[in-house]
Amino acid sequence: MDTPPTSPDAPGEPSRPSAERVREGVLAIPRGVAQVDFQPSYWTGLIFLIALFVGGWEFGAFGLLGCATATLTAWTFGVPWDRISAGLEGFSGTLVGVGLVLYLGTNWVTVLVVIGASIGASMVNSALVVLLKQYNLPALTAPFCVVTLMMLIAAPSFHRVWIHHPLNPPPSATHPGTEVSFSDVWHGFFNGFGQVFFQDKWYVGLIFLVGLAVSSRTVAAAASAGSIIGLLMGWWLGAQAADLDAGLYGYNSVLTGIALAGTFVVLGPAGIGFAAIGAATAAVATPAITNTFNIVGGHALTWPFVLTTWIFLAAVPTLSMLRRTS
Repeated sequence: MDTPPTSPDAPGEPSRPSAERVREGVLAIPRGVAQVDFQPSYWTGLIFLIALFVGGWEFGAFGLLGCATATLTAWTFGVPWDRISAGLEGFSGTLVGVGLVLYLGTNWVTVLVVIGASIGASMVNSALVVLLKQYNLPALTAPFCVVTLMMLIAAPSFHRVWIHHPLNPPPSATHPGTEVSFSDVWHGFFNGFGQVFFQDKWYVGLIFLVGLAVSSRTVAAAASAGSIIGLLMGWWLGAQAADLDAGLYGYNSVLTGIALAGTFVVLGPAGIGFAAIGAATAAVATPAITNTFNIVGGHALTWPFVLTTWIFLAAVPTLSMLRRTS
């Protein structure tokens, strides 16, 4: 494994990283936030952080804590520097921080839990990178899903962890009904981007979309198509309007659309259709996985995206009209 090179100033003195290495280390944090949506741009990461703080200071602060902890863990144990500087070791920690503060509440115990869970996510990420390499599959957000799901299932057994947890019922629990209004549609479209980071305010989702457009208009278009497809699938199958409004049927489709439309599969007519089918599949998988995990006290998180994308990417070698990007 690579370790950050150092350059001693004089014999016997401790080695110090170069200014460029320090700069890249700092920029690895916003890049780690951006990599949640597969983007390497630190400008996109900074815009994403603004969106999180607009959604609530706790989301921005705990997202930063998780990203920094996971990134530092990877550096400490010698993960190759190119992965660290690109933000590939920080994005799961970002989601760990945002997800756990949402479900466990804002208190000092959650701070410790997020630090521990982010360290765990870094370990799971390294393990999955090795295990999935033989299948040419990326780890995606699976490290976040594994660690966060385990923590949420275990949390009720730990009094200090669970005592301050807020109730987070789905919007449809208080506003049932399947009649969809125009407001539900445009709210749901923007919330599809926000719910990737557990945000349910449409203007926060709009900021995330701006961040994607800053990185790539193609990616922003793929994400937008994913959000629309998720909405349409939910509406067509008769999903609760309040859940559509909140973006709960869009966020996994957003991620799947980005992943399959140019990120891991070469973009073309066949690739666009392939990505659209994947986005629709992720939308249907969302309530299936949600209902399954509700039994054990867990949440769907981004599992629908992860499982759908793994299956679709594994199928590419047998589909002659498609080609992997690498």
